[in-house]
Amino acid sequence: MQPIRYRIPATLLIGAALLAGGPVRAEVESTDPIILTLHDWTGQYITTNIMGRVLQEMGYNIKYQQADYLAQFAGLESGDLHVAMEMWETTGKDAMEKSLATGNTVDLGETGMQAIEEWWYPSYMKEKCPGLPDWQALNDCAEEFSTPETAPSGRYLGGPVTWGGYDDERVEALEMDFEVVHAGTDAALFAELESAYQRQAPWIGWIYTPHWAPIKFEGEFVEFPPYSDECYEDASVGVNPNMAYDCGKPRGWIKKVGWKGGEEKWPCAYNAIRNFTIDNQAMGGMVGEVDLDGKSVEDVVNAWMDANKDTWGAWTQCG
Repeated sequence: MQPIRYRIPATLLIGAALLAGGPVRAEVESTDPIILTLHDWTGQYITTNIMGRVLQEMGYNIKYQQADYLAQFAGLESGDLHVAMEMWETTGKDAMEKSLATGNTVDLGETGMQAIEEWWYPSYMKEKCPGLPDWQALNDCAEEFSTPETAPSGRYLGGPVTWGGYDDERVEALEMDFEVVHAGTDAALFAELESAYQRQAPWIGWIYTPHWAPIKFEGEFVEFPPYSDECYEDASVGVNPNMAYDCGKPRGWIKKVGWKGGEEKWPCAYNAIRNFTIDNQAMGGMVGEVDLDGKSVEDVVNAWMDANKDTWGAWTQCG
């Protein structure tokens, strides 16, 4: 997908907006490009491109920049990057809070989506491991989840290493007889799930929502000891008194975060970003259109923009 780097001239935008009843902006605060980060999963491409399109409709110059999900904070703090549209409480909370504490980034609010990222297995595996979804059952039937490369230990297919998530630490802290193997890409993760599901083959891996996978495939999330901040931060807390991460992942918000200086440079744009909201169902549907139906991100975003003019038009009201 090629980055969209054009800017709609303000004079043309005003005329079009008056005719269509859309957002009206006499002049943007700065013509310098607002740099939105792109990561490596379809939903984030969609949210970022929707926001980029809305900002373009307001007259702003937009640039998209591929960036590492967690390492991007160095760029956000320096102002080399400006806005990240999806930080998941499940995996990005620690990095985001550390960055906000520097005073160089700002919390731009929740997206409206609620996140779950956890170990997940197809329902047919429950016949081979009837103690599920309790995590303690996994050790009793680890071999049922093994592959020739990991046998007799079970194999857990994690997300790309850049996603974080502490799965390696979790396996060690909970003394699980599993080997963590990281998928190279988001697409590879779900391609393997699709293949395993069709063959009814052993599989357990990282699944998240909002996404089409837990809608299309019948299965369950593993129930680990409940997450707490203390479980991640204090080794003495939890079922293993000597190690942290002996619990499941947090569940909750997906937020937007930005370079603090952008609030002063593009205040109306930052207001629109704060106003951005979408729900799990809408996002899961769009991800499915791209991943399952073969549509381009651009076509899916265009269709959403055309069908939701009142929604995104309300985000642009500044003043």
